[in-house]
Amino acid sequence: MCSVFVYPRGITMALQAERRLAAQIAAHESWATTADRSRRTAPARAALMRKFEDQVDPDRSLSPDERARRAEHARKAYFARLALKSAKARAARLIVAEGDAAAVELAALGSADAR
Repeated sequence: MCSVFVYPRGITMALQAERRLAAQIAAHESWATTADRSRRTAPARAALMRKFEDQVDPDRSLSPDERARRAEHARKAYFARLALKSAKARAARLIVAEGDAAAVELAALGSADAR
């Protein structure tokens, strides 16, 4: 039976940050030595398009041209949905930031009134 040492929260976060930085360094070094970025990412792009083709024509009853056309629309809808989600998240962060700024301003006004 092996024992597990539980690190204090700060140390764990530091180790996570180090791992993240090490991974970023490795990724940058890998991309720095990649001559053909398009060729390297081609399998991933093909797999993503297959996902959309499976979504629009799971039994492969459509013609290849029609399947490709529908898959392209499914891909565009997917990325448009991601863009909408991102815009909503940015708007929510802005609202929170404005609320924080207002709270700071009110606190400053309150401390000025106390004088």
